[in-house]
Amino acid sequence: MRRGRLRPAAAALAVLLLPLAGCDRTAAPAARAGAAGEPAQGGDRGRHLPPVVDHVRTTDRVVFLTYDDSAERDPAFTGLIRERRLPVTLFLTDTVAGPAYGDFARLRSVGASLQNHTLDHRALSGLPYAGQRAEICGQQTKLTSRFGVRAHLFRPPHGAYDTTTLRAAADCGITALVLWRAALNADGALTYTRGDHRLHPGDVIAVDPDHPTATDLTSRTEDLLKTVAEQGLRVGNLEDYL
Repeated sequence: MRRGRLRPAAAALAVLLLPLAGCDRTAAPAARAGAAGEPAQGGDRGRHLPPVVDHVRTTDRVVFLTYDDSAERDPAFTGLIRERRLPVTLFLTDTVAGPAYGDFARLRSVGASLQNHTLDHRALSGLPYAGQRAEICGQQTKLTSRFGVRAHLFRPPHGAYDTTTLRAAADCGITALVLWRAALNADGALTYTRGDHRLHPGDVIAVDPDHPTATDLTSRTEDLLKTVAEQGLRVGNLEDYL
């Protein structure tokens, strides 16, 4: 690891957040939760639960690009990842991405990281433990059988989660739930869930791959890369930091 990167066991790994409302990526989190690895509620005291992150504490001038499903629908996107050697992270839902797993295999071959976004994209908050565990562990099994990898990062659909989600994720081998501090809108502008409206080292950025009114994913990503560079930042590999 380069100097300034965090180790997974570090207590100050990342900022923790409470649930986001709905699927609006501009929605602000309601409040802060406890320190990394700290139980979210008293009933889980002593149990190690995965942190929920939208930002990684690091002195490296990096940000992290994340995408949910459907990135394969822009055929030029794989070429961009290859040419720029971009370490992007893709969160996959089986019912959405399953028919195109071959395309995601090609994205993985050029450097994309494939992580968990549940089997069916159900909002998990409020579901019983068994249902949440089935959604998360079921997709773990799918990703392992398709790609031979065990995902350790998880993005809850719509950004919605509760303490049961954390318990189920931990039992499925997840080490961190990944939300976002910045989101790329259909018009190419960045919006922020909290804090000042500019990128900071360690920010997680969410890009909607198939927004119905947006320009193609490759063009939007290229414009985003210009914004990142203009702010003196570069794209880092999220797996190196979590």
